[in-house]
Amino acid sequence: MNYFDLPKIDLHCHLDGSIRPQTIIELAQQQNIPLPADNVEDIKPHLIAPETCPNLDEYLKCFALPVAVMQNAESIERIAFELYEDAARENVKYMEVRFGPLLHMQQGLTLDQIIGSVVKGIRRAEQQYDIHGNCILSILRTMPKDQINDVIDAGAKYLNNGVVAFDLAASELPGFCHEFIPYAQYALEKGYKVTIHAGEQGVGQNVYDAIDLLGAERIGHGIHITGHAGAYQLVKDKQTALETCPSSNVQTKAVNRLEQHPFKDFYLDNLPVTINTDNRTVSNTTMTEEVEKVMEQFQLSREDYFNIYQVSVEGSFASEEVKQHLLKFAQ
Repeated sequence: MNYFDLPKIDLHCHLDGSIRPQTIIELAQQQNIPLPADNVEDIKPHLIAPETCPNLDEYLKCFALPVAVMQNAESIERIAFELYEDAARENVKYMEVRFGPLLHMQQGLTLDQIIGSVVKGIRRAEQQYDIHGNCILSILRTMPKDQINDVIDAGAKYLNNGVVAFDLAASELPGFCHEFIPYAQYALEKGYKVTIHAGEQGVGQNVYDAIDLLGAERIGHGIHITGHAGAYQLVKDKQTALETCPSSNVQTKAVNRLEQHPFKDFYLDNLPVTINTDNRTVSNTTMTEEVEKVMEQFQLSREDYFNIYQVSVEGSFASEEVKQHLLKFAQ
C-alpha cells in the first residue's frame, strides 16, 4: 500500500508542536530570542521529545521554545500556513489544528489578533493547496480560569468560518471536568463543538465526565477507557470519536509500546477511532508515518483504512459541504 498517496485527515494536531525547526531558528533570530543552537540538527533535541519520555509533563517541555517565537501576528500566521503546506504535501485533505490563544499574549497581541492570524494562515494554504482546515481553541487546564470566556468570546467571531471547537488540554488530573462545566456550557451556548483531552494518562472516568458533563463530541486520545467499563460503553453508545495519536501515546507512556495500543481492539469493536499526529515536530512524525505504523502494526487492510478515513470525515467539525468533498476521496 502506498501510504503517502492515501488521502488523510488529521483531527488532533497542535500548532505549537508542529513548527518546522528551521522556522523556529529564523523567527528566533528575527526576534532576538536566544537559542541553544543555530542549526537544524542541533536544535532538534530541544524540539523533539525522546521516544521514551517518563511522562506527559516531560513531553510538554518541548513546547517552550515554539511558544516563545509565537508572540507576533506575522509569526503565527506563517507557522499556521507552513503547517498546512506540509500537511497538504503529504496528501492530508483536511486538518483541524488546535492551539492555546492565551499562550500568545506575552507581547501584547489581542485574542482577536491571535485567532485571526491562525485563520489567515490556514486560508492562505487553502488557496494554494488541495486542503481544507479549521481551528480548535484549547484552554490549558493548568492556567488561571479568569480569561477562558474571553477566549470563547473572541473565537465566536470566527465560528464556522475558521474556528469550530473548544478544547481542554495539558496535564490531566483525575476529575478535572467538574471545574470546567460552566466554561464548556458557555462554549456550547455560543455554538462551539467540544473536544476534550481525556483518558490519555490512565483515567477512564475523565472520558466519561468529558462526554457527560462537558458535552464532548470527540475525545482527544481517550485510550484509557479500556480500564473503565462505563466510559467505554458511553463512547460506544454515543459513537464519540476517539482522536488517537499512536506515536505520541508511546512517547508519553500512555502505552508502553505500540503493540499494546488499543487501537485495533477499538476498531474491531466498532468504536469510532481515528489516526492523528498530535505534534508533528515534538513527536517527529507525519500523518503518512502514523497511518503506516497503525496499518502495519495491526495488519489492517486498505478497506479498513477507508473505514477509518470515513470515521474521521464523519467525526470532523467540517461543514457538510467539506465533508461531502472529503468523502469523494474514499470512493
